[in-house]
Amino acid sequence: MTGHLTVPAAALADALPEWVTLLRAPNPGPMTLDGTNTWVLRAAPGAPAVVVDPGPADEGHLDRIVAHGPIGAVLITHGHPDHTEGAAPLAGRLDGVPVRAADPAHTIGGDPLTDGYPLDVAGLGIRLVPTPGHTGDSVCFLARRGDEQVVLTGDTILGRGTTVVAHPDGHLGDYLASLELLTTYRGIPVLPGHGPALADCGAAAEFYLAHRRARLDQVRAAVAAGARTAAEVVAAVYADVDRSLWWAAEWSVRAQLEHLGVEQP
Repeated sequence: MTGHLTVPAAALADALPEWVTLLRAPNPGPMTLDGTNTWVLRAAPGAPAVVVDPGPADEGHLDRIVAHGPIGAVLITHGHPDHTEGAAPLAGRLDGVPVRAADPAHTIGGDPLTDGYPLDVAGLGIRLVPTPGHTGDSVCFLARRGDEQVVLTGDTILGRGTTVVAHPDGHLGDYLASLELLTTYRGIPVLPGHGPALADCGAAAEFYLAHRRARLDQVRAAVAAGARTAAEVVAAVYADVDRSLWWAAEWSVRAQLEHLGVEQP
């Protein structure tokens, strides 16, 4: 029987590439793990950097980001506040540096990003990979410097545990398809939105897929046994999860029931 996943979905990365810096925001919690990861990518000393996910509007955290200037671009993996609240104040400090996201609502000073959009910043090559499911606007970024690559996954793949499919904006069918896509990124390190870096995106995505499919089997069994509401399914399937997190589990269950075609009251 599948239990609540709290461990990494793949081996941890031994070390970050020398061109990657992690700035972790001071917003730890049940949904953010150790805090939101802000990633700074820079091809060479003194070259403009790319910042991925500014995080919350915490003045100290924004100070640390600005201290890693010069910055050439700011990218957003998805629109949840713990990743985006700092974007507008950071853009104000950076004097014209664009903030780019798939969702126009989170784009500042430029056009929204589109499927496969290439971005070259002083020796860094970055391509947007649409990965909806956690949210409708979730994307990953495949970043390259020379022969090295990393995948920045936002909340699509976490460094520890699994993510919530945030129904109704999130969609389980889309999420499973996004994980299938990410299984093809074999051997490429994961820089997640929360938790530690992982060594292999493909392995992590395969682990997530197996976990999600096992959960779906549990939801089917709970419905067959008489569970009718999302709350009843949570009580049956997520009994090993702290009750303080059942509200978040209910989001995922609603997405699971929708995926299975089960009518919900």
